[in-house]
Amino acid sequence: MTDGGTTRRAPRMRAVTEGASVTPLELFFDLVFVYALTQVTALMAGDLTWWGMLHGLLLLALLWWCWCCYAWLGNTVRADEGVVRVALFAVMGTMFVVAVTIPEAFRDLPGGLSGPAVFAAGYLVVRVLHLVIYWHAARVRDDAALRRQLLRAALPMLAGATLLFTAALLPQQLADSPHQEDVIRTALWALALALDYGGIMAIGASGWRVYSAAHWTERHGLIIIVALGESLVAIGVGVTALPISWPIIVASFLGIAVAAALWWAYFDVVAIAAERVLARAEGAERAALARDSYTYLHLPMVAGIILLALGLKKVLSYVGDGTAHELTDPLHGIGLYALYGGVILYLLGHLGFRLRNMRSVNRPRAVTTVLLVLLIPVADRLPALAALGLLAVVCVGMIAVEMVLFGDARRKLRDAFLAEHGSAPASDH
Repeated sequence: MTDGGTTRRAPRMRAVTEGASVTPLELFFDLVFVYALTQVTALMAGDLTWWGMLHGLLLLALLWWCWCCYAWLGNTVRADEGVVRVALFAVMGTMFVVAVTIPEAFRDLPGGLSGPAVFAAGYLVVRVLHLVIYWHAARVRDDAALRRQLLRAALPMLAGATLLFTAALLPQQLADSPHQEDVIRTALWALALALDYGGIMAIGASGWRVYSAAHWTERHGLIIIVALGESLVAIGVGVTALPISWPIIVASFLGIAVAAALWWAYFDVVAIAAERVLARAEGAERAALARDSYTYLHLPMVAGIILLALGLKKVLSYVGDGTAHELTDPLHGIGLYALYGGVILYLLGHLGFRLRNMRSVNRPRAVTTVLLVLLIPVADRLPALAALGLLAVVCVGMIAVEMVLFGDARRKLRDAFLAEHGSAPASDH
């Protein structure tokens, strides 16, 4: 194409517009995070202590922040066009190295390179690449306000990365014992994340942009599915080397029931209603809503699912391995807290999400959250399989109650959604 004799080149980046959907490359990109989540679950399962749990959650918060950075980028320019495509492949390679290094993120293993240093370096590369690509995307969109916002965002990112490198290269003489060294390193990690998360909140939302509400909500819905997939993987991994038995079959069905209830809780109505609220918002209000409801309040949902995956993995090992555990053995300690606490954390994320997004409280989910807290001492006395069964009954019961209480509103919302997306409403069949 020419303009006055001058040849126009195809744009190296293509802007996202309202109504855009998630690209195949973004789905491919998420596969790296699938592996990273399995690594986090395996890390916590291998160190079933409160320190192991804390390390796993800190790692998850860091990985989530990386993923969110590229979710914002993918809502600005298409991930599968021009230079962005090549850059994302480079990011995927770096993120895979970060995921491989997760077992050494806090404690270096003998031999080879320094695990904590490689992890910190990979993380810094991922974040710097994001800022560079995002900066050029802001230039493509001729958005000076977004460029200024990116400069502000670079400060807490660099401060956090500096603390991660400090933790990775912590001189041994600063600590009197390995435990003290672990405490110092963990504290530096927590401070790094606090600066990064808090810094983005502090700089405000006025400079950020959400160009497609449909892309934004679909992107976060897919990462919820990725996390739920990890809970299913945990069920399978927990019995990989064990002979099939009736307890394993029953536990598998119960685990699927819990995961299905969590899927239903998000996708049946909440995801649809939240997209409509976001689509109606504009400018800084939309950016703030996207930041609070999705970037921040989806983290407890994802963390809850990962903790549930850890709990399911422990239950399957209890009911399937007759040499290490009897079928009547209760699931004590961290395994039980992960199983029930994961669902509690997930529901708390939902309550915060709805309160921020729709300014209302879902009472059945609030009651279920309190009920699960009260049932933990009861589950502590039950066999592991019965504790899982009790959790499944409560989760499925919550969905059934919502179907009865909100049936009419649910049908209207879903029928409208299906009509908008080219499918006939259920009432038309």
